[in-house]
Amino acid sequence: MKLAFSTLGVPGLSVPDVVRLAVAHGYHGVELRAHPEEPVHPGIGSAERARVVAEFEGAGVRVLGLAGYARVAAPGEDGPVIEEIRGLVELARDLGAPFVRVFPGASAEQDAAEADAVAARRLGTAAEFAADAGVRVLLETHDSHRTGADAIRILGPVGHHHIGSLWDVMHTWLGGEQPAESYAALSPFLGYVQVKDIASADDTTPLPLGAGVLPLTECVELLSRKGWDGWLCWEYEKRWYEAAAPLPELLGAGREHLGRLLNDAA
Repeated sequence: MKLAFSTLGVPGLSVPDVVRLAVAHGYHGVELRAHPEEPVHPGIGSAERARVVAEFEGAGVRVLGLAGYARVAAPGEDGPVIEEIRGLVELARDLGAPFVRVFPGASAEQDAAEADAVAARRLGTAAEFAADAGVRVLLETHDSHRTGADAIRILGPVGHHHIGSLWDVMHTWLGGEQPAESYAALSPFLGYVQVKDIASADDTTPLPLGAGVLPLTECVELLSRKGWDGWLCWEYEKRWYEAAAPLPELLGAGREHLGRLLNDAA
């Protein structure tokens, strides 16, 4: 498996500095948070996109994906959501990134079946331009659809290779799903896996990998046993937890911890 980290852990850091961190600590790729607060987002022009590509390619580091914020099940008109996904897909295409992350985002007031249908319809539309761009749009296990069982209610009806799943191991665990259950549901659609660690279900402040309660060993062992050879991406959510330790000083130990898990699972 290949290893990446998300720029959620280093909010606002320049692209050259992100690349240097990846190289210094032996990560194969980086997931870029695609938000106007960050250096890379759909609003940047072609010249800046080319500079980003040059930085990553020059260092031999992959742009794994773009962490976008489109909410595919949210109430409202389809048009703005689809256009938001289109902008992310076009940016991913220009950066050579294989994946774009989207959220479910249904509201508590929505009927569950209606929310599923809305999300499937929007993703079905996005599948066509994603296929043309050679990009996969991944629905993250998150918010209204935090388990694998929730996610496949949307992904199953779409039934398109360019629409897949992003397994966030924290959210499936918080949803009461065992890793084997999550994998069984998501494996036909799986793009990559987000790993992280937290103290408890009541305290989701990010911790160094291996310092918390999430079943990372079980997840990695399961993926290895099933022959899955994709990406593990460390999403350390420093952006939302100011008191959390800075990610750069943890990256080396995190890389070593994931390496040990992979070696033990081999």
